Amino acid sequence: MPIVNRIAEFHDEMTAWRHDLHAHPETAFEEKRTSDVVAEKLESFGIAVDRGLAKTGVVGTLEGRSPDGPSIALRADMDALDIHEKNGFDYASTNDGKMHACGHDGHTTMLLGAARYLAETRNFKGKVHFVFQPAEENEGGGRVMVEEGLFEKFPADAVYGMHNWPGLETGKFAIQPGPMMAAFDIFEMTVTGKGGHGAMPHLGIDPVVVSAAIISALQTIASRSHDPQDAVVVSVTQIHAGDAWNIIPEEVLLRGTTRSFRPEVQDALEPQIRRIAEGVAAAHGATVEMWYERRYPPTVNTEAEAKIAANAAADVAGAGNIVRKPVPSMGAEDFAFMLQAKPGAYIWVGNGDGAHNEGGAGCMLHNPRYDFNDAILPLGASYWARLVETVLAK
Repeated sequence: MPIVNRIAEFHDEMTAWRHDLHAHPETAFEEKRTSDVVAEKLESFGIAVDRGLAKTGVVGTLEGRSPDGPSIALRADMDALDIHEKNGFDYASTNDGKMHACGHDGHTTMLLGAARYLAETRNFKGKVHFVFQPAEENEGGGRVMVEEGLFEKFPADAVYGMHNWPGLETGKFAIQPGPMMAAFDIFEMTVTGKGGHGAMPHLGIDPVVVSAAIISALQTIASRSHDPQDAVVVSVTQIHAGDAWNIIPEEVLLRGTTRSFRPEVQDALEPQIRRIAEGVAAAHGATVEMWYERRYPPTVNTEAEAKIAANAAADVAGAGNIVRKPVPSMGAEDFAFMLQAKPGAYIWVGNGDGAHNEGGAGCMLHNPRYDFNDAILPLGASYWARLVETVLAK
């Protein structure tokens, strides 16, 4: 089964939906206009709509020709990022400082396209829940939906997600059982020394020097504290200190993130960071106060559902266009919370090299010149449709 003909027929309409969403980006838990658009379209397709989970979440429920049968959930994220868009095309962001730089506008559109087709055909039995989730970026909207009773209110035997992937060729999908995305935690530490004159450092305890030593020492966590075959990232991403040329500050604020795949590795990272930071600080006569927060668990596909998803994608794109052993990404995804609650699978759909964006140069996600590739809208929507018709076969 190639791209569904009926879905191809309204490709232009999907492109217009996507451009509208792109022009009106909204960030975590503020996706009011976006959720209004989603709800209105689902209702126009004849799909029952429920709103309010995780503030702005939308869930559409569609019964097949026979309501008796299994149920599955399909999830798309709706939120944008706090990025100033640098594209100049006519559908660029109209909300200053906010941008769909991760393709969630495309994800929402592809699921809407599939919902329209499935509502017209209903060539399945059981139920499908179209889950439009807010706040994927950093704020864990997926966790909130699960905690607020997503799967109690909308029972599902399995849940499936999809994300566009720049660098993966247009027309291809990538999926495998096991990890697809990493766990995501954050930390913050305040390094306190003794401030003084920049010309007389011997009279103080320089927290900038201490912080530099801590940053360097933290890199031994990945290189010396874990099995080399375990993927581990510890990145200090922010340093804030001082405001004058000639003053050694009293404090330095460091912030960063960790990434890992295995739960036992994730569990070990906080005490390892704390031990190193406190030890290095003490060696210099300084002190450290640290705060650590678990954000997202790893995104791990269950074996049976990953196989189902891969086969559905192959029906649409061809078996030769399915990458079945992709290298997992150290990026993170809060769809992981849904996969902790239910069996399921998360698939990447190729977004191409980015040459479709303004300027013709490829770019990755979270880039101010990124743009979703409209050419893959019918491909993604067809995947969703085929997945439903396969899992919920009459």
